[in-house]
Amino acid sequence: MEKFLQLRKDNPEFIYHSYEITDEGFSFHFSIGEFHFRPCWKWNGNYITEKTDMKLLETMVFSLGMAELVSYWKCACPPTVLVKCGALDNFQIEWWKKLYYNGLSEFFYRNGIETDRESFMNIIPDSCDVPRFTEEGSDRKGALIAVGGGKDSVVTLELLKGMQSDNLCYIINPRGATLNCARTAGYDDGQIVGLTRTIDKTLLERNAAGWLNGHTPFSAIVAFSSYIGAVLTGKKYIALSNESSANETYVSGAEINHQYSKSTEFERDFREYTSRYFLSCPEYFSLLRPWSEWQIAREFVKYPKYFPVFQSCNLGSKTDSWCGKCAKCLYVYILLSAFLTDDVLVKIFGCNMLDNTDFLEMFDGLVLDGKDKPFECVGTKSEVRLSLEMSLALRKNNPPALLKAYYGYKEIGGFDIPDLSDFFDNDNFVPAELLPLLKG
Repeated sequence: MEKFLQLRKDNPEFIYHSYEITDEGFSFHFSIGEFHFRPCWKWNGNYITEKTDMKLLETMVFSLGMAELVSYWKCACPPTVLVKCGALDNFQIEWWKKLYYNGLSEFFYRNGIETDRESFMNIIPDSCDVPRFTEEGSDRKGALIAVGGGKDSVVTLELLKGMQSDNLCYIINPRGATLNCARTAGYDDGQIVGLTRTIDKTLLERNAAGWLNGHTPFSAIVAFSSYIGAVLTGKKYIALSNESSANETYVSGAEINHQYSKSTEFERDFREYTSRYFLSCPEYFSLLRPWSEWQIAREFVKYPKYFPVFQSCNLGSKTDSWCGKCAKCLYVYILLSAFLTDDVLVKIFGCNMLDNTDFLEMFDGLVLDGKDKPFECVGTKSEVRLSLEMSLALRKNNPPALLKAYYGYKEIGGFDIPDLSDFFDNDNFVPAELLPLLKG
């Protein structure tokens, strides 16, 4: 908390100076005192044409900059944010403060920062004269599918395969796993919209110098950038793969959600923002929102062709491998162990993660009430317990170490094991024409 207060005192203002659009992509200019940040994005193709509404594109890119800036703001948390290159009305100011505050809840918690939504930031734009856009009909079709390389986006690719000729894949910082999942689904490189996002090295230098660091709402960046991609490519839908359990908090007794910008609440807010300030179409939604992670895993194992290529471990992302040591790897291993044998799992992850007691602390966070969940994109403890029940049944003759631990926890306190086979979260924005894909 002391560092937070001192940095705010020493660095009272964050400035969003400008954004620039070129045929190759776009860039932003932020500053904190003498330190300037210029993150940039580059397309993998030419998406701006003579038919592009440049005023709308400018507004969308400006808004992407608003989503991007919090990654730089958080290193010193200046109390005032001056917006010099775009207009914001009062609704937008409160909208952005809500996103930043809730999306930084883990950052505040892990850095010991106590603040509130009113005082943590004051956003001051140079203008409140916000442009409005009128849509004159639309011939948009197909979906822009965000592909992250994990099991969830694989399931979305498969569920939407009936629309494949009209669909495109959307990938930020394309790498082996994301590209190979799209290609395995049958999409060629001409159907992949890619953007390379580069973080300004000055931010990394400030982090190394001891300024603040931590988790930010990255999925908000995915939302705004994918919206730009969908508008430029004429898509009707933007399909994400966020599930119902992304709404769950991570710390007992506190509203702290590592996945806030994947939550239904953010999805609802983003849809309202785009319909107010951009266009009513394309329509942003998560196709998998009605399902639990357990149901997604049950669907994913139907497609073994992806086993050699899918990957969602953050630590192993640069090498397109599962590190086999982190909570995300352990979580995915547990989900899949409900359906797959150890031989198949070891081939995917490189080791039997259920047979290593070094992972017991992470395991307890995934399983036990009263224990904080690991700060990774993981599902609910009920989903984990159901998966462990099924995993134990498959391995009852020779259970590995962590399944023995789970059995011991059951003996002591017992667990309420849900039946998720027909779970369906009705709080979703899946278009009516696509709901039968999830209810079949």
